[in-house]
Amino acid sequence: MMKNYLLFVILITSCQLFSQEIFLNTGKNFTKYDYKNGFGQSDPDLQSGTGNFYEIGFNKPILNKHILYSYGLSLNEYNALGGNVANSYSWETKYLGIKTGLGFSLFPMDDFHKLNFLLQVGILGETIIYGKQKIDGAYYDLVYQKEFTGLVVESSIGFQVKYRVPSLGFLSIGYNYGQTLNISNSTTEKISFMTHQLQLGVNFPIK
Repeated sequence: MMKNYLLFVILITSCQLFSQEIFLNTGKNFTKYDYKNGFGQSDPDLQSGTGNFYEIGFNKPILNKHILYSYGLSLNEYNALGGNVANSYSWETKYLGIKTGLGFSLFPMDDFHKLNFLLQVGILGETIIYGKQKIDGAYYDLVYQKEFTGLVVESSIGFQVKYRVPSLGFLSIGYNYGQTLNISNSTTEKISFMTHQLQLGVNFPIK
């Protein structure tokens, strides 16, 4: 676990901290797990779960301000429910990660336009920092389970609508669809998940 934290610190300190905006995003994750046991069989009883997410980072305009390069830290909750007439269970997890991405502006980004629409693509690398499985009232730790631990990579695509607020910056709403895969899991049990993410955010210009 300490190696993962050291990797995060090294990546953050290697970034250029002279960005034009700092952003704060929060919202909801709607997550659907795909779990396969050691025989490659999926669990048909798994249902989508909801969780919160938080992001802080920087945006820097490039290529005549039509593209925004972004990077920052994220904390995501990926939860799920499951069960049948015999038993019930749930997963509650928190993942800490570093995200980088590009936003493609459809309108000029200047002082004369209050509304902007961006198409977004991103890559997120993260690792689990908290995880509990509840089975019929009993709790089990997921942090040391191979299918949950290690490096998890998510590719995402979405959009964001930004509204300029004078003397403040921007308020934003957005949506991302992400597909996540644990690339360091070498066991026969596999977990991946899809996430629909609804965002609310605020952006502060940096001179």
